[in-house]
Amino acid sequence: MATEEAPNVDLITLTRHVLSDQFRLGASATGDLTLLLTAIQVTSKFIATNVRKARLINLVGLAGETNVQGEEQKKLDVLSNDIMVNALRASRKTAVLVSEELEDAIIIEDPHKGAYCVVFDPLDGSSNIDAGVNIGTIFGVYKVIQIPTRGKIYSFNEGNSMYFHPPVINYLKSIKYPAPPKTPYSARYIGSMVADVHRTLLYGGIFGYPDDQKSKSGKLRLLYEAFPMAFLIEQAGGIATTGTGRILDIVPKSIHERCPVFLGSRDDVQDLMKFYAEAK
Repeated sequence: MATEEAPNVDLITLTRHVLSDQFRLGASATGDLTLLLTAIQVTSKFIATNVRKARLINLVGLAGETNVQGEEQKKLDVLSNDIMVNALRASRKTAVLVSEELEDAIIIEDPHKGAYCVVFDPLDGSSNIDAGVNIGTIFGVYKVIQIPTRGKIYSFNEGNSMYFHPPVINYLKSIKYPAPPKTPYSARYIGSMVADVHRTLLYGGIFGYPDDQKSKSGKLRLLYEAFPMAFLIEQAGGIATTGTGRILDIVPKSIHERCPVFLGSRDDVQDLMKFYAEAK
């Protein structure tokens, strides 16, 4: 007679798995991701409960609207989306929510703002709900990059320094030869804007490509270099300026227009802007 195998009593739940990873990371783990994933777990269970009793509480059928993809929304689509949005906002761990059911991203404001971006399809396969086909929730979690308010790295092409205007020369002098107890900044310049700005985003500091006596309008193109990078830096809490004005406020006059670019940590860029203000 075959003997049945005893059931496993050492259960590995999602909560246990996430907590185990948090404990493994030790002091470097804040617990924010654990709380966020717990909120998503509870949300998914609540959606599943409503799906199971959908016919009993009149949640089957169309809601009379279409989503951003042009698909007809089911009643459960709308309900599941509302559940996800409200639960994730209440977790206080998200900064941006992107749903298949909504045309625009939801920006979470203080005091509920956190550090993560969550993207989700609250009820994938919902067009087949009436046919009894399996459905589910799809989500992704991304860390929102926040640039440090001050760094210790400057990124300028100092091969052009003999052409720089006084505000730039004086700013660079102030961070290379600071009065004690301040220490000098480190120079890091790759020559690829993508690489230099990426490093600035991660570690803070300032990236600069100014206008000078040789390049009267600057070297970087406004539409496809300055604008995109300025937008990214501002979204991360930094500043992007020409030295005298916000880059994103410029109204382009031609498709290949150039402009001076200084961007990076808020405090570092503000220090540079003071030198331009003093030169007026």
